[in-house]
Amino acid sequence: AMGIGILVLTACQGENQMERQFQDFLVQKVADIGPVEKAQNMAYWEASISGKTEDFEKYSELNLKYKQLFADKDEFSLLKKYGDSGKIQKPELQRQLELLYNLYVPNQIDSTLMREITALEGSVENKFSAYRGQIDGETITNNEILEILKKETTSAPRQKAWEASKMVGAEVGADLIELVKLRNKAAEALGYENYYLMSLELAEQDDAELVQIFAKLADLTYEPFRRMKTEMDAVLAENCQTIPAMLRPWHYHDPFFQEAPMVARIDLDTYYADKDVRELAETYYSGIGLPADDILARSDLYEKEGKNPHAYCTHIDREGDVRVLMNLKNDVSWMETSLHELGHGVYDKYLDPNMPYLLREPAHIFCTEAIAMFFGRMARNPYWMQVMLNLSDEKTAEISAEVQSALRRQQLVFARWVQVMFHFERALYSNPDQNLNVLWWDLVEKYQMVSRPANRNQPDWAAKIHFTIAPVYYHNYMLGELMASQISATVVEMFYQKQVGETVSYANDPKLGEFLKKNIFEPGASLNWNQLLQFATGEGLNPSHFVRQFVE
Repeated sequence: AMGIGILVLTACQGENQMERQFQDFLVQKVADIGPVEKAQNMAYWEASISGKTEDFEKYSELNLKYKQLFADKDEFSLLKKYGDSGKIQKPELQRQLELLYNLYVPNQIDSTLMREITALEGSVENKFSAYRGQIDGETITNNEILEILKKETTSAPRQKAWEASKMVGAEVGADLIELVKLRNKAAEALGYENYYLMSLELAEQDDAELVQIFAKLADLTYEPFRRMKTEMDAVLAENCQTIPAMLRPWHYHDPFFQEAPMVARIDLDTYYADKDVRELAETYYSGIGLPADDILARSDLYEKEGKNPHAYCTHIDREGDVRVLMNLKNDVSWMETSLHELGHGVYDKYLDPNMPYLLREPAHIFCTEAIAMFFGRMARNPYWMQVMLNLSDEKTAEISAEVQSALRRQQLVFARWVQVMFHFERALYSNPDQNLNVLWWDLVEKYQMVSRPANRNQPDWAAKIHFTIAPVYYHNYMLGELMASQISATVVEMFYQKQVGETVSYANDPKLGEFLKKNIFEPGASLNWNQLLQFATGEGLNPSHFVRQFVE
């Protein structure tokens, strides 16, 4: 009996020693990571505002330095040793080991190749940030293009605006294909079939499972989308003095048809035109107990020359320096974007500050997208509008059906658009030498039911910036929508005892903010995405909530 006791004690001491060694490694590694990650994030922030080549070059240098933190092969072997030992028993340490290992894997490539990839990524992004389309030789901003696509009633000017939105694709298309090949080369050197499949695995996602989810969504949305689009096309055709069969991509109100055109009798823009969307967003988040005034104070919110024309949120230091970049106008689209980006922002802000550094981030990228989308939907919620815009009961009742139909249209349009991105990106990394221009329009016609322009052979797909700055990411927007509906169903059942879609405004209710803080934000990355969903909603990812809310 004494001999067995000695063996058990020795084993426990060995396990504790292994954990202590890993803990010491973590402390040193985080001390190295923190300053570089902060400098990299700050450089990207400054470059996206200025659009200057030298600022993007600085960011590229820091991005490379950051990647090199995870390139040491001896350290990687040590992490594998810790993982294979089975002796890292504490859940918090196990989780950090998993996350750190996944950071090391894609950086175990030749340093010359890594430098080449990083430089090309920076170069392409610089082109995106600085490029502006032209109409008849005159430079035009992205907001001006969207304005034409929303309001112009004749086809020729609309076509010119749409083509201007795609000009950047021709500017970056060849570089993007080269970038895909370099990323694939790196993945193949690490034993993966391609970069796409490697990225999914390291993001704790399964390709076959995603294919199944997207196939089911395609089936469930096909007929509702077809019917809705037929009705929508009739209105668009009438507005542009043509017939539905002649509609082309420029007849929709978004260059990629990723947002539903404004075809309702109600123009939601008019409800925000004389409001300050920044102030509305700030007031809303304060009202639910998630004040974001400090985030907005650090942010860059309005258009300027050279600035990235899109929007994003960044957590500079994992210590609360959260900020958003936007190009605000007082309309429904930017109201939605403000709520969306600040959704990312409050997730980051309210992560548990006592959590270890590596766990001080969202459980998964699609979990933070879910929160952003949950809040972004409010801009088209008539009961949220009633509270935030001081609408009367009569006015709310008058617009309710139309506004809810507009939100349903938006969700159906987006669900079909994401199918294009999902299938295209899978195919792009599977074979970047195929005819991508044709593939793009094949998928647009199949899923969005939009006819391709005659005799057009341009890399229109390359005008989507996400292929550059967020590779193998876009499908997470749809997963985020599914999770947003699941959160909504949970919150409604827990606090409002109503069915999704009834008169819930989600405004001025600190219970909502408290639920999100305790159940989603504060756990950070201590749980993987499936564990977080189980913890917060009592079940794994369940598309039925989205289907019930927007399809059925």
